[in-house]
Amino acid sequence: MDLRIFTEPQQGATYDDLLAVARATEDLGFDAFFRSDHYLTMGGDGLPGPTDAWTTLAGLARETSRIRLGTLVSSATFRHPGVLAIQVAQVDQMSGGRVELGLGAGWFAEEHSAYGIPFPEKRFGILTEQLEVVTGLWGTPVGERFEHRGEHYTLTDSPALPKPVQQSPLDPSRAGVPVIVGGNGPTRTPRLAARFAAEYNQAFPELADVPGRIARLREVCVEQGRDPGTLVQSVALVLCVGRDEAEVARRAAAIGREVPELREHGIAGTTGEAVERLRTLASQGVQRVYLQVLDLHDLEHLQLVAEEVAPHLA
Repeated sequence: MDLRIFTEPQQGATYDDLLAVARATEDLGFDAFFRSDHYLTMGGDGLPGPTDAWTTLAGLARETSRIRLGTLVSSATFRHPGVLAIQVAQVDQMSGGRVELGLGAGWFAEEHSAYGIPFPEKRFGILTEQLEVVTGLWGTPVGERFEHRGEHYTLTDSPALPKPVQQSPLDPSRAGVPVIVGGNGPTRTPRLAARFAAEYNQAFPELADVPGRIARLREVCVEQGRDPGTLVQSVALVLCVGRDEAEVARRAAAIGREVPELREHGIAGTTGEAVERLRTLASQGVQRVYLQVLDLHDLEHLQLVAEEVAPHLA
């Protein structure tokens, strides 16, 4: 099972804070460092203010060497797909081919009004077209042109440059980075994932719902003629682990959460409990877990998981 570190910088973090977590992620042997893509805190003052996801990842691309880097997830409302395709391809080049793009429809209306970003009521069509455009630009052979005429975007005579370093997981003959699609919808989101994604992510699901959603994704893949085994199944869950109850309680208090709630919904409790929860998820078909780290200054938390949880998942 892949374990990835997932951060929420909109709650209050500098680039240096994120760099420290990313370096610890790499040094401790985790698979990847991911961050949310938000511009407004969801509680508290958010000081010192938000950082842009792809600006952050560009910096980390040059200051790390092994871990994969990405967003969980970028909002389709934030960037024109042509601009996004250029940004992600450039960061992929800067990292030597270690980038992944999580893309979603966006949901947080307040951050849009706070920074003057349009927030249409209906966004699923925008997300669909963005996936078409971004993957289409990357996958267009060098020397050819890309065209797109849709309801939301029109691209004419595009040289479709630059290209990512990586090849598309869905078509290795073409350039592309792994795309992550996630959501809880039973119909439209699974179809998008089966069509475009290398990975389907369930973000903070009710744990009882996880197996059913994986089964549904596999059904949709078969319906669309795709091998279900080519779509990675992942979940994102809050992390709060300690060597004993006192350490668990201390970490829960630091992030303003209650221990029983964390145990019910996350990777929480003693290290033994964390191992058991992760093993259960693996038995249900989960291949990758994003550990949501909310206290970015508690690097000992990451070290504990690396030393006393991860080795038991081999």
